Amino acid sequence: MKPRDMNRDWIATARTLSEALPYLQRYDGATVVIKFGGNAMGDAPAMESFARDIVLMRQVGVNPVIVHGGGPMINELLGKLGIESDFVNGRRVTDAATVEIVEMVLSGQVNKRIVQAINSQGGRAVGVSGKDASLMICEGADPSLGFVGTPVEMNPEYLRSLAKDEIIPVIAPIGMGRSGETFNVNGDTAAGAIAAALKADRLLLLTDVAGVKDAGGTVVTELSPEQAEAMIADGTVAGGMIPKVETALAAIEGGVRAVVILDGRAPNACLLELYTEHGAGSLIRAPR
Repeated sequence: MKPRDMNRDWIATARTLSEALPYLQRYDGATVVIKFGGNAMGDAPAMESFARDIVLMRQVGVNPVIVHGGGPMINELLGKLGIESDFVNGRRVTDAATVEIVEMVLSGQVNKRIVQAINSQGGRAVGVSGKDASLMICEGADPSLGFVGTPVEMNPEYLRSLAKDEIIPVIAPIGMGRSGETFNVNGDTAAGAIAAALKADRLLLLTDVAGVKDAGGTVVTELSPEQAEAMIADGTVAGGMIPKVETALAAIEGGVRAVVILDGRAPNACLLELYTEHGAGSLIRAPR
């Protein structure tokens, strides 16, 4: 690269940093809950990039809270063990034996991989599950699903104490029943419940799609809760996007200021959403 071209690159970088100032100020001290999942979890460069972005967010004053899934990793281990899973409406039926494997994969393998990635970038992350400090008390979501839980009581003080110490929590979506049972919780559902309990400024749901699309296939960059509900009702929002939008609506009703459904495969997706005018994905905002 010629020196003149290099100079232009540095000028562009400086301009980008300058333009980000209002957004840096806007999110200073804000709590941002991020659901991390999809293909990015299994891709080493994508994991490294995500971890670097999270450390940067913490460095400039954001309190990031990471909630992760791990369906592909669970499927892989169940396959190796010769255990077949049944699904009801796209949700895994989790018996007593399966929930032990789910907890092992999510709280062990997946959780620690994310923690290690963040710490390797200079962050201070700790791995927990919804069972730790009674963070997420659950009841069975549906008897036909076995040990699949719905959060009914949240205890976020532990997460607030971590934020005061500038520690980044990485949360596996495993909950605890009132009688000590272990429950597998959908990652999006867990993230929404945690965001609502913390009254988060933002909930970012990272997915493998660009966002919520209209009937013509164009990503809708911003919509109200009423518009989102209408898109579900008329079938514009369908399939796997329905539970994500429903999670967003429940989080907003619970006190989250805004939820963004965005493509986690895009480089620096979280930074684009928070620190640029353009943003990324589809924003669903609470009524002002």
